[in-house]
Amino acid sequence: MGDPGSGHRPRRRFGQNFLHDTAVLRRMVASIRPKPGQAVVEIGPGKGALTVPLLEAAGRLVAVELDRDLVPLVKARCAGTGDLEVINTDALTVDFHALAAERGPLRVVGNLPYNVSTPILFHLLAASPDIVDLHLLLQREVVQRMAAPPGSKARGRLSVMVQYRCTVERLFDVPPGAFHPVPKVTSTFVRLTPHREPPVAVADEKALAAVVTAAFGGRRKTLRNSLKGIVDAEAMARAGVDPGRRAEELTLDEFARLAQCL
Repeated sequence: MGDPGSGHRPRRRFGQNFLHDTAVLRRMVASIRPKPGQAVVEIGPGKGALTVPLLEAAGRLVAVELDRDLVPLVKARCAGTGDLEVINTDALTVDFHALAAERGPLRVVGNLPYNVSTPILFHLLAASPDIVDLHLLLQREVVQRMAAPPGSKARGRLSVMVQYRCTVERLFDVPPGAFHPVPKVTSTFVRLTPHREPPVAVADEKALAAVVTAAFGGRRKTLRNSLKGIVDAEAMARAGVDPGRRAEELTLDEFARLAQCL
């Protein structure tokens, strides 16, 4: 995250929208409550607007930044503040398990680019056993999907897989004017807290992912049709799930029961 005034032009291909509103930044830090010695990881530090207060509070921080031209800027801004390590790479290639083995359980913070937020989210979810919590700034629509309950039109694959891994807590909205350049959408700051124990019993998580993906692949279809060739109607009925229902109506427990059918 960064401010508009240090000579670096935001790059559209990296989906860069730098946060510069000091009131929003203060509110984010107050929500995160970083403590000395915690292993804080910031994805997309930009020019360091959020990095500095996080580093002041925690004393050490790992920043993951794809844009190599921003690396010297964030390092210069944080010079003398604390122990900063900048990894110049794509967040999708980071081994968060290895990072946690080295530094301890991770607290992840990030202003995720809209164009790759979902792949990064799934990459982070895979590392959830090594993560204490995630505080992420995302497009409001994405957070609405993540938090969507059964029966909601916003409910989809992202809703089910995020809720299987984490508790979702919408904290506050951030208006477009808080960023440079100004995006066309409102953002939402969200807290994800990984479950220490899964909320439902799933023997094979790959089976759950396969069922959820197929079920939402034909959103307008009934489960009988969207899961054709994967789970037959008789097996669904035995699992206590009506094959005439649609995917967005199902609870997490019902998806778990369908996964057991595989």
